[in-house]
Amino acid sequence: MPFIPTPEQRDFVAAVQDFARRECGTREQRDALTAGTGGSHSPELYRKLAALGWLGVCLPEAYGGAGGGTTDACLFLEEYARGLVPAGGYVTSVITAKVYERFGSEEQKAAAVGGAAAGQVLSIAMSEPDAGSDVAALRCSAVRGADGSWLVEGHKTWISNAHLASSILLVARTDSGGAKQQGLTMFHVPADTAGVEIRGIETMGGREVNDVRFTGVRLPADAVIGRVDHGWHQLTAGLDAERLFLAANMLGLTERVFADTLEYVRTREQFGRPVGSFQVLRHRLADLATELECARLLVYDTAAQCDAEPHKLFPREASMAKLKATELAKHAALEGMQMMGGYGYATEYDMERHFRAAVASTVYGGTSEIQRDIIGRSYGL
Repeated sequence: MPFIPTPEQRDFVAAVQDFARRECGTREQRDALTAGTGGSHSPELYRKLAALGWLGVCLPEAYGGAGGGTTDACLFLEEYARGLVPAGGYVTSVITAKVYERFGSEEQKAAAVGGAAAGQVLSIAMSEPDAGSDVAALRCSAVRGADGSWLVEGHKTWISNAHLASSILLVARTDSGGAKQQGLTMFHVPADTAGVEIRGIETMGGREVNDVRFTGVRLPADAVIGRVDHGWHQLTAGLDAERLFLAANMLGLTERVFADTLEYVRTREQFGRPVGSFQVLRHRLADLATELECARLLVYDTAAQCDAEPHKLFPREASMAKLKATELAKHAALEGMQMMGGYGYATEYDMERHFRAAVASTVYGGTSEIQRDIIGRSYGL
């Protein structure tokens, strides 16, 4: 069945849309908000979102959240992406907070989940120079001492928003004796812990990812999140939410790409008429609109299933949603650039920014190739 939002959800969406128009509706506003940050995050605006209670929309009320579900989170992710709200720290924060919610101690939940709802940025450190798509091959080590504390040594890379984070959820190897999926453990690491070094990686999208080095980092025994050596199970349990949230985010971006392209072809004239009136462009937009509706139905059908059975995993559906939404975002941005001609490549317009964001989305959170592999394996292939 098609997704039909409740009256409360419609009011929520309308409020987010109004906020986006008022606070960052123009290019000038967005540039001013992110000046000096080197990325897509405005601490000033993020504090306002926290004060409105939106950052905790799907987090438990016990930790300062609103107690909503996966669908509510997807609605927020879709609308803030469509409105180009510079709150880039939200995606990693909500993904990481959901891991703490599921596996953390009460103290960890209060610090991390409560912190995320209050406006702190969280980050998760999995990937390494030699362990990207094959994340189970990671080598960053945590060795337990006689007093129960842990000594961490290693190098993580491509870590989103670590430079903004108050804490980092670290996945490290605590046992090398078995299969690579065994012997992994999650740790809560305050970002200002001695021995943690965060260095930005400059990309075509600005500074959003980082190298994070752990040199002689000492963590207390209670820094473990969940169970020692069970990090792989805990990690895979959270991947459905990660991929679905990324899909909702890219759904919103694709809607913005479509709207910007439509506005351009309606107003740009060549040969005495709007270029959108030519069949070749009209049909391209018809195809994009159809694909966009397919992606929307897939995202919210998966979200509804997650809300109906919150303790069940949906790896096939989440991977399908992530694959469809991110690949469509990339395709739509390319189409938008082509239809806008030279203006699509000019930094004066937003389309080239849309393209950079869309291309990156097919890599992080598991590449499109990994999503296809997960989907294929779910059919016994």
